[in-house]
Amino acid sequence: MLVCIGDVVEDVVVWTEGPLQHGTDNPGRVVRTRGGSAANVAVFAAATGAASRFVGRVGDDALGVALTAELEAAGVEVAVQRAGRTGSIVVLVDPAGERTMVPDRGAAAELADPPPSWVDGAAVVHAPAYALATPGPAAAVATLFTAARAAGALTSVDVSSVDLVTRLGADTLRAAIERLDPDVLIANGEESLALGPVPGARTTVVKAGAAPTTVTTPDGAATRVPVDPVAAVRDTTGAGDAFAAGFLTALAATSTTGAGLVPAVRAGHALAARVLQQPGAVLDPTPLGDTA
Repeated sequence: MLVCIGDVVEDVVVWTEGPLQHGTDNPGRVVRTRGGSAANVAVFAAATGAASRFVGRVGDDALGVALTAELEAAGVEVAVQRAGRTGSIVVLVDPAGERTMVPDRGAAAELADPPPSWVDGAAVVHAPAYALATPGPAAAVATLFTAARAAGALTSVDVSSVDLVTRLGADTLRAAIERLDPDVLIANGEESLALGPVPGARTTVVKAGAAPTTVTTPDGAATRVPVDPVAAVRDTTGAGDAFAAGFLTALAATSTTGAGLVPAVRAGHALAARVLQQPGAVLDPTPLGDTA
């Protein structure tokens, strides 16, 4: 069981046909999908056949009902509080596949006092660092990580966003992650550079797009894992969440953060590759390499 703590929101994905022109119309394609990093990871994990559970807060509104129903339809267990207004994120995607996000987290930013039983049965408990940006969710993550560790589960944090590091301040976010003492810290190269080393960090995984992913173990040994090329990347939205899902579910299956790390990274790469040609955090229904 992979338990993911954080946001579920609606993504309004806008694929632009060229550079954005301010003050006028811009041709494009608009797609509405489920979003929120933690929800994405839970759905992607379920798609691999793993058990997954989403923990968070949604609005007491039709959108919140629809999003949680979508999670359940994808095979994800749902443990949520319902109050207020469900959030949304506008995602602008340029023709090269790079994305710019305008988030409004809504009720997701107000998760508070979840019961420790919400991580029962977990092999890994994962939280994107977005959950550390506001006091209620940050305290909720701390509570659930403590319960997870007491039950023998691994814990994981994804740095999630350079903007998040900048807004909170690298020292503040670094201290918050250090207090959580996760078994695994995931970041991309820009996030890792902005955050700096986290004291006491155990296993760190630093992604670099098409370049090799670097895994550093508690003894300081670093391993670079190559990324298989992916043709015609159109939208990077959700690729990092898919990597986390593939990596953490594979890691949980090995019950170790040692020998299973490299195969787990490869599993993360393979799952991430399947979202790169879809609008938003959606898996290609045909896995890469499947000719059926």
